Amino acid sequence: RDLAEKAFAHTPQLLVEEYLKGWKEVEYEVVRDKEDNCITVCNMENFDPLGIHTGESIVIAPSQTLTNREYHMLREVALKTVRHLGVIGECNIQYALNPHSEEYRVIEVNARLSRSSALASKATGYPLAFVAAKLGLGYSLTELKNSITHSTIACFEPALDYVVVKIPRWDLKKFKQVSKKIGTSMKSVGEVMAIGKTFQEALQKALRMIDIGAQGLVTNRDELGKKATTKELINELCNPTDERVFSIPWAIKQGMSIDEIHEHTRIDRWFLHKINNIVRVEDLIHQYHNGNLPRHVLLEAKQCGFGDPQIAQLLGTDERNIRRMRQAYGLNPYVKQIDTLAGEYPAQTNYLYFTYNACEDDIEFGGTPSVLTLGSGTYRIGSSVEFDWCCVNAVKTVKEQGYRSILINYNPETVSTDYDEVDRLYFDEIRLETVMDLYEKENPIGIIVSMGGQVSNNLALPLEQWGAKVLGTSPKKIDQAEDRHKFSGLMDKLGIDQPLWKELTTLDAAKEFAINVEYPVLIRPSYVLSGAAMGVATSETALISYLKQATDLNSDHPVVISKYQTNSKEIEFDGVANDGKVAAFAISEHLENAGVHSGDATLVLPPQRTYIETIRKIRLIAAEIAKALEITGPFNMQFLAKGNSIKVIECNLRASRSFPFVSKVYKKNFIKLATEAILGKGATKTQRSFMELDYVGVKASHFSFTRLLGADPTLGVEMASTGEVGCLGDDFHEALLKSMRSVGFRTKLHKVLISSGGEEEKLAFLEPAKALQALGVEVFATPGTHKYFAAHGVDTTQVYWPNQKGDRNVLDAIEEEGLDLVVNIPKNFQSTELTNGYKVRRKTVDHGVPLITNPQLAARFIEAIAANPELKIKSWNEYQS
Repeated sequence: RDLAEKAFAHTPQLLVEEYLKGWKEVEYEVVRDKEDNCITVCNMENFDPLGIHTGESIVIAPSQTLTNREYHMLREVALKTVRHLGVIGECNIQYALNPHSEEYRVIEVNARLSRSSALASKATGYPLAFVAAKLGLGYSLTELKNSITHSTIACFEPALDYVVVKIPRWDLKKFKQVSKKIGTSMKSVGEVMAIGKTFQEALQKALRMIDIGAQGLVTNRDELGKKATTKELINELCNPTDERVFSIPWAIKQGMSIDEIHEHTRIDRWFLHKINNIVRVEDLIHQYHNGNLPRHVLLEAKQCGFGDPQIAQLLGTDERNIRRMRQAYGLNPYVKQIDTLAGEYPAQTNYLYFTYNACEDDIEFGGTPSVLTLGSGTYRIGSSVEFDWCCVNAVKTVKEQGYRSILINYNPETVSTDYDEVDRLYFDEIRLETVMDLYEKENPIGIIVSMGGQVSNNLALPLEQWGAKVLGTSPKKIDQAEDRHKFSGLMDKLGIDQPLWKELTTLDAAKEFAINVEYPVLIRPSYVLSGAAMGVATSETALISYLKQATDLNSDHPVVISKYQTNSKEIEFDGVANDGKVAAFAISEHLENAGVHSGDATLVLPPQRTYIETIRKIRLIAAEIAKALEITGPFNMQFLAKGNSIKVIECNLRASRSFPFVSKVYKKNFIKLATEAILGKGATKTQRSFMELDYVGVKASHFSFTRLLGADPTLGVEMASTGEVGCLGDDFHEALLKSMRSVGFRTKLHKVLISSGGEEEKLAFLEPAKALQALGVEVFATPGTHKYFAAHGVDTTQVYWPNQKGDRNVLDAIEEEGLDLVVNIPKNFQSTELTNGYKVRRKTVDHGVPLITNPQLAARFIEAIAANPELKIKSWNEYQS
């Protein structure tokens, strides 16, 4: 009943069906042309049984545990189904298969490209979208060449001589009170794909790729799956979470049999035996602790997917020693091609991966000078398609400049991992060991680290220390900007203001600092992306609680605590520099006050409410910092402005997530300019004044709180959004309304609920409330807001808090009144108790009602509706003219 009630808030119709818990889930990708030629391109098998959404599951291609008879039975059903439905193009069919018999069910058929199609394309090298488009235009499969091999026609079914493992990436730790359980509703925000010759090799690679701190399946920090008691371990196995896979080796180590683990998880025994083998190899390596590994043991470890850092940890040494040992034994990975033909026909492809389960390279090295670009890795909160856009534009520019382009990335959802975007695509890990292996084989003129976000930027200094040439800004300068201590020293030297801060290693020192600068304070570690592990403490209790839960506080893990600036505006500076001189820049303002992470904030370009003097000062400060850091390439800075007082928050010497947005608004490709500068071609100074723009751009964030059961849908210093939109308008109001509508808000308001927070917010919201009244909108308000508005001449319908007695309860109003918008302004930064406000916010998103929790955004949104109630949007042709 509860599930149906929430579902009906989003849809007029439900499907109720048989629940086949514990059955295997299998998928086939099928293509068919108008001549009724029909082939299966790829079959995939879920590691997790039915009951976990396929987007939440570990997926293996090709299937490993189906018998030959099962495989061909399901393939035949797929072809029959697609022919019967008359599908032309690409189609995905999902099955449930009884593991104890040949009984099966067709779960669904998607006659379109899906998430699985993207995975299947990258897994097989068969260009599904390209072929589907051609088939839709009337071509037949026999007329089309396989565009990756050029040696066969498109009706050859791909044959794989390797194994692909896809693992989702979740970011559940970013949300307070969220349920960690995974099930039939998708919560993951990205995924990785690893390629190896064995399941074990690919699985360990993939677990490192998701970038949650795991070294592989084993040899990880205790919190990644180790359970103190058997009871807790059984609970983890029976009730899957985002980290269940790490519990399996711990269960094996604690003496649980494969059959017992199978009973608890319903994961096929074949997979469990392979995991058991990884645990065996881990034990074997550990026997040589503080010594050297024999060559045959090291080779077996590498063939099982163990990374150098993982082996180093087991031996009690460092990664560099393992590399020396490995190379002394002559053990280096081999480069293999994905050719879709399993080597049956000769094919020269540029789609490559590393493996130790081989005896020769498939390609030759050398030729035209090349440039290696590091990709952005998995999509996650804070690093998404924006960095992929940067990587693709960078490799295009590399090719334009006459170099051979090489890219390494492992995300199947990206454009950069399309086989035809680069001259050589390595579908492999972006970490020190792999990048150095690639660098030594390809010998490029250098590596571009500044396009793939924090993942690639963090490798700049280690790569240089290991002898690789990093192009663009010097890695030492990157470290100077990233290390908050060094950056602050530079700001002091330049006389540039910044928020008061201190690097601390004890709780007492943190308390003392917070009292001296006066609460609130911002807590953050160095070298982080998207505000990971950041928080705002408004009191000593909050400070103690936060430091205990978020930080292992000691001299190896200091935290930076800074004075949190209230009622300040945050301003973003995106720039391109050449030898320390700024060649192009864009200054954007955040609509929300400082305190909302820049990735969640609504970005406005050109700025609408920032003083010209502030903009001038920011431009001068940015030029000074660019000169001091000798920047060559892209960079991003964030500033706080209060009045005309400017403080620098941080400087990232890499592309930022706002680069695509500012490039599109300015119609100037900042990444092309930055890449030209990095390659030593100079960067022409091509600055346009924002005063010349005859339109306004607004970038708004999209949130996925409806899927994150239990999460408190509020905004803060840690990023929460999972996507964004950018819209243009004649003026700010039009651009804002378009962007808000694009992320799911309604611009025709009939009923609105307001709970406006503290006294200051109530005052700020008075004018928007009057505007709503003037538009004839029925306004509901919680008791304090109702009383305040009534005293100032605004009529509202009072609704009572969940813990109060009264005729109309706020939760009932959300359920029954058909609200178009709920405005709920939280009273404090970081409260985690089950407050009335939390209940209201959670009920709102669970019932699909648009929610705003920021006072500035709510006020501007209502102002925009009042200024443009009809929202007359021009056509594209009118904009062009």
